[in-house]
Amino acid sequence: MVAENAGGLCSIDSAAGNALREKMQGLAERASKRYIKVQTQRRELKSLIEGGNTPPAHLRLVMVGAQGSAKSSAGNSILRKNAFAVHVRTTTTTKSCEISHSMVAERKLTVVDSPGWFYKHTLQDTCERDKLEIENSMYLCPPGPHAVLLVVGLASAFNASYQRAVQEHMSLFTDDIWKRTIVAFTRGEWLGGRTVEERIESEGGLQWLLKQCGNRYHVLDNMKCSDETQVTELLEKIEEMWAGNKNPHYEVDLCRAEEIEARKEAEDKMAKRIRQTTQRQSRILRELFKGEKQPITDLRVVLVGRKESGKSMTGNRILSKELFDTYWMKKEFQCKRGTTMCVKQQRNVAEVNITVVEAPGWLTDTMTADWLKGEVLRSVSMCAPGPHIFLLVIPISKAFTEEDRKAVVELLMPFSERVWRHCMVLFTWGDWLSNRSIEEHIAGEGKGLQWLVEKCQNRYHVVSRYHHITGEELFKKINDLIIRNKGHCFSTEDKQKKKLELPWQVKQPELTEEEWDRREQELIDRMLKAVVPEPEEPTLPSVKMTASIDGFCIPSMSGGAPSEFGSTFLNQRACAMVSEWLNIRAANSDVTSGLGSISASASYVEKLDGIPLTDENHQAIGCFFPEKDIMKFDTVLQTRISTDTVGARRRHSF
Repeated sequence: MVAENAGGLCSIDSAAGNALREKMQGLAERASKRYIKVQTQRRELKSLIEGGNTPPAHLRLVMVGAQGSAKSSAGNSILRKNAFAVHVRTTTTTKSCEISHSMVAERKLTVVDSPGWFYKHTLQDTCERDKLEIENSMYLCPPGPHAVLLVVGLASAFNASYQRAVQEHMSLFTDDIWKRTIVAFTRGEWLGGRTVEERIESEGGLQWLLKQCGNRYHVLDNMKCSDETQVTELLEKIEEMWAGNKNPHYEVDLCRAEEIEARKEAEDKMAKRIRQTTQRQSRILRELFKGEKQPITDLRVVLVGRKESGKSMTGNRILSKELFDTYWMKKEFQCKRGTTMCVKQQRNVAEVNITVVEAPGWLTDTMTADWLKGEVLRSVSMCAPGPHIFLLVIPISKAFTEEDRKAVVELLMPFSERVWRHCMVLFTWGDWLSNRSIEEHIAGEGKGLQWLVEKCQNRYHVVSRYHHITGEELFKKINDLIIRNKGHCFSTEDKQKKKLELPWQVKQPELTEEEWDRREQELIDRMLKAVVPEPEEPTLPSVKMTASIDGFCIPSMSGGAPSEFGSTFLNQRACAMVSEWLNIRAANSDVTSGLGSISASASYVEKLDGIPLTDENHQAIGCFFPEKDIMKFDTVLQTRISTDTVGARRRHSF
């Protein structure tokens, strides 16, 4: 019996071995046919050049491809110099198009390096600014590139996700782009003993890609950067492709180039407005709450965001320990797996008991499920009596769509409008920004993300994978938010106490402490909205108000409640006094807030704060006062700046 079983196993192994050998033999035959076809095609094109069709002496090349495909390294190999920055540890390096020139193999070369897309991202997933930069790469070498190098790394499998990403991102250009495209395989050392043709024949996605490109490809070995022959051969293939095309270069739409440039300028202006608004609001809040401290012994945080947004990474950063499972690092192809229930982790950090609750994420292309809404509701009860802050986790590496905005609104809607006073936008994957500011990213992503940032009253922060120094800054911003909320955490219970009103008390209602806090918050909210610079030319308010002469008075915070004098005029004057006080007290504070922009360094903000308000900053004052009164307040502001600058140098307190 044993002998029979052994014989059966041997026959199975023999059959499997024969099948494998047949498969490998068929693969080798197909690879050989592809190689012969390519060589025949090249001979035909060379004959055109030898017949008098002389290639241009100056070749213009544009490189496109996925992030991590060694695109910048390939550009350096082609130019024979370190023209494009390459950093191994960062997620990506190229965030805007870069151009460089060189003389290689008796040819003038111009090479444009474009930002890469994440290898499995669809076109919808890619950030708007990245898509704009990729499209703009074709316009940087007018009148158009002779060749487009589609860079594909041989270290990664060209699976269905990779193929879809390439196909959708190449649709940013016209269909003629494929006639000018050569697939540039990088990391050729990963082939080992196999030929590139065998690799192509073993993957259906690569076969589709080569069919799109007219079977044009080249291999660059990153371990042989000093080998000039691989670059010379690539340039010869580019010249052969040029000879086989009717048009000398890829045709670009100059009108579209103007549209792209105009859009980029508009986004840069908007980014500047966002930065200025954040800084102004930060100064005002610092001045309003100057000297106030809120001792923190407990901190409760709820993380809300879609799948693969970096919530677990954020939780680990806050707790200073790997407690949340960052599953995506091991299961990157299983995007539908992950947290389906709220996860709670606790730890004492620097004598502060920190509780972090991670709510399940949602998929961008699906509707927000009822069970997910229930889990977000449960997250509040898991950190009783309530969270101090909701961190809305937004990955910079992915586009923020209108579906994402609606999902956030639906999940927070059961908590009423009060919840937004406890919300902050936390941008993850800050490395993806490279040298771009977060304000530029917000401006470029569109109205959805801008709305969310404004809804959170311009409270935002950026965390990176490799720069842990931002953790301290995040805690400062959380502390500032807690101080503004007077230490109150968010609660689903209505804490506003209603007292019985007797007939003789109707004209003189007694306000509870909660009601005072609510009216104060509403006043601050209205004030913060008023300092936002308008994108268009500002208009003067329809109601004229004169400057208050009662500068020694304390502004009234009683809202609509009658004063003890029972005078409507005094209430109106009190509103004017609040506006005056806010402008005079807050406008010239040079104490920076943790609520400000992450892109600005501390030294830059200090320098900015010490500069008197210019005409550009008069817009905020004009929201409260008519134009004729601004001159009066300039004198007051200048006096306050000169006297308060020394005293206001106390800054950066936790």
